[in-house]
Amino acid sequence: MNGGEAAQDASGSAAGPERPAEFVEALAKGLAILECFDASHAEMTLSEVARRVGLSPAAARRSLITLQTLGYIGQKNKRFHLRPRVMTLGSAFYFAARIDEVLQPDLRELVRQFGDASSVGTLEGQDVIYIAHNSVQRARRAAAVVGARYPAYATSLGRVLLAGLPDTALDAYIDTVRPEALTSRTITDPAELRREILGVREVGYATTVDQLDYGITALAVPIRGPDGNTVAALNTSGYTGMVTPQVLVDERLPTLRATASRIGHMIHRYPILQSVIGG
Repeated sequence: MNGGEAAQDASGSAAGPERPAEFVEALAKGLAILECFDASHAEMTLSEVARRVGLSPAAARRSLITLQTLGYIGQKNKRFHLRPRVMTLGSAFYFAARIDEVLQPDLRELVRQFGDASSVGTLEGQDVIYIAHNSVQRARRAAAVVGARYPAYATSLGRVLLAGLPDTALDAYIDTVRPEALTSRTITDPAELRREILGVREVGYATTVDQLDYGITALAVPIRGPDGNTVAALNTSGYTGMVTPQVLVDERLPTLRATASRIGHMIHRYPILQSVIGG
């Protein structure tokens, strides 16, 4: 999760969409606190939470106590951590959006045919969020589990989604994103990243090698809505060294595109899934 972004939004220090008069600041702060926990920050003191969320210690404490009372946050000694109840928030989306019914069968079939892993993701701010995933892999690397959130510039899914943006939105992304070198191969130069995304737009698919983490080679294609706009992305990935981008394109691209088309039609048949994916 990108806790830094959530922190700025909660404290009001980052530019964002205009907030309506009914906006509840306290709720936003509480959600930002939940989002600031991640693999690198599984346990934090009050001051650490406050710093990550951009709040005063007093304000962070009030939110933490509320979340602790509701069962979403636990505390051991002076360090806070998430409790399993947080998972109910994600599972509510998973079941309400019919992810298992609509998306998982196709992902399972892709994994049955090709092995490795397959995911569906959508764009959320500057990140891609994985909303469905199936895998036979057991290697220790960046996890593409449901709910995982990673920088769009470093994933095949993210680059497909960025390529589907209108020019003005893509320009805004390139102008504001600050790519970090997640590996020695991660593209961090904005001009090079723009060329890469425009190339994806031209060919209709994206391939990445060791951009997010070492050992990940992936191929992604867009999932389009009834109007032809990209609403999500579908990928297939394997181990770097065992597959190459060209092998993925030659062996999997036609099947991946057919699956993405089928998923696009399925999404149109489920209004709730269409709504949540379309934002």
